[in-house]
Amino acid sequence: MPRRRGLAALIALALLSACSADPPAVAPATTAAASPSPTGAPPVAAEGRTALPKDATTIVDGTKALPLAVGTSQALFRSAPAVMLAGGADKAGLAKATEAAIDLGVPVLLTPKDDDILGDASLSHELQRLKPATVVTFGAAAKTWAGRQASVWAPGATVRSDPPGKVTLPEVGPAQPLAGLTVLATNSSTSAAAIAVARASGARVLVLKGSDPRADGAAIKALHEQPADHVMAIGSAFGSAARLRARVETAATGVTLPGGGQLLFPGRHMIALYGHPGDGGLGVLGEQGVTAAIARARKVAASYEPYLDGTVVPAFEIITTVASSSAGSDGDYSRESSVASLKPWVDAARKAGVYVMLDLQPGRTDFLTQAKRYEKLLLEPHVGLALDPEWRLKKNQVHLEQIGSVSSAEINKTGAWLADLTRAHHLPQKIFMVHQFTLKMIGDRSAMKTNYDELAVVIHADGFGSRGAKFNTWNAMHVGAPKRISWGWKNFYDEDKPTFTPKQTAAVRPTPVFISYQ
Repeated sequence: MPRRRGLAALIALALLSACSADPPAVAPATTAAASPSPTGAPPVAAEGRTALPKDATTIVDGTKALPLAVGTSQALFRSAPAVMLAGGADKAGLAKATEAAIDLGVPVLLTPKDDDILGDASLSHELQRLKPATVVTFGAAAKTWAGRQASVWAPGATVRSDPPGKVTLPEVGPAQPLAGLTVLATNSSTSAAAIAVARASGARVLVLKGSDPRADGAAIKALHEQPADHVMAIGSAFGSAARLRARVETAATGVTLPGGGQLLFPGRHMIALYGHPGDGGLGVLGEQGVTAAIARARKVAASYEPYLDGTVVPAFEIITTVASSSAGSDGDYSRESSVASLKPWVDAARKAGVYVMLDLQPGRTDFLTQAKRYEKLLLEPHVGLALDPEWRLKKNQVHLEQIGSVSSAEINKTGAWLADLTRAHHLPQKIFMVHQFTLKMIGDRSAMKTNYDELAVVIHADGFGSRGAKFNTWNAMHVGAPKRISWGWKNFYDEDKPTFTPKQTAAVRPTPVFISYQ
């Protein structure tokens, strides 16, 4: 029987302490787990495999090929009967070594450049740790390195160089599948050897288009159909273990946005009808019932398809709380719609593939207080949140006597709550949009938080009038704008002189991702 190969993702450093060579120049794997063991590392099973904590996620840090291969080997192999060795810059040798490693179920490692002292020490140390009986080299660089270093890292090991044909070794064969482990990697040359190590270990490997599984339809499908007890990711591009774990949990739900995927932008544009159900005076959305509104939104969205790249998605922007001329029983000068009255529109939109924005005009109350009233609707994966500072009043103010305003601090509190809600329920990204047509509407806009992993932040320019007036507003909004935001644009059927055509709107730069009609 072949020697047993086991997972040791969480105890790699402990294993290294028993070796005599200097510590390798490889960043340790980092792990996030739902229920970590009291000692921070899982118990080792008798057969040499590691009992990994359920729902844990491990990152093998690194940006270069050699340390990534070594780090992955440290995480997945406690020992190995053989190692395949190729030169780091030898593509042909690496291809052969990779094939042999996967066939035999053993690690493939890379030799460093002549002046790479840290890489040299790292590779030597890993070979000492693995204690292979046989090392097979592929290419001149690997053969030279092995000949120079063999007495240091593997005294008594057999070294074979460039074997012709398929590599076979007695009592060494493919690893049995490692149930419950999924390895994520990006499709890059620096990850090639590490990917081969993972495949050789018996792990399921998903090679992603990028570092976020929520952006990869194939990964979403695979993680949903076959959930992973433990996820390991190769490379620093995946970020922290905690962040990746949240992304994986979202991907594993299989729930996607209208138009596909779990990330909003780039690659998607929303074309929305704006207004309040049943009230045509507040915008075009309310000029018809929900069924006719869906048909109208689809028609308007379709008119943009010739002019926009990517997916065009119809949308509703529903004025959920309406600015009021009277204080009302709660004194906030805002008329709040009930969840029950909005739910038929939200449900119909979901079935029709229409995205929904809930727009808040809070009067004298704050945005967060109003947003929490609609938590049940915001738990829907196709529902986002829009804040309208024009209608945010200070104490003793009333609507239409001044333009309202809001502090960045209040926006940030609302955004943080929405991000927490999205993450806690493993939902796809949500749009978090703030309307603005004068700079004074948002106090200290530079302090707006925009780096949410769960939210796509949009500033929506609401200016109307002539073409020149609209662009004056648009350009003013871009001065000193926060980083990591997308842009929205509004067309007015009555107030614009004239209303922009879809072709003219799509030509605006930067291209708006959310275009609404009032």
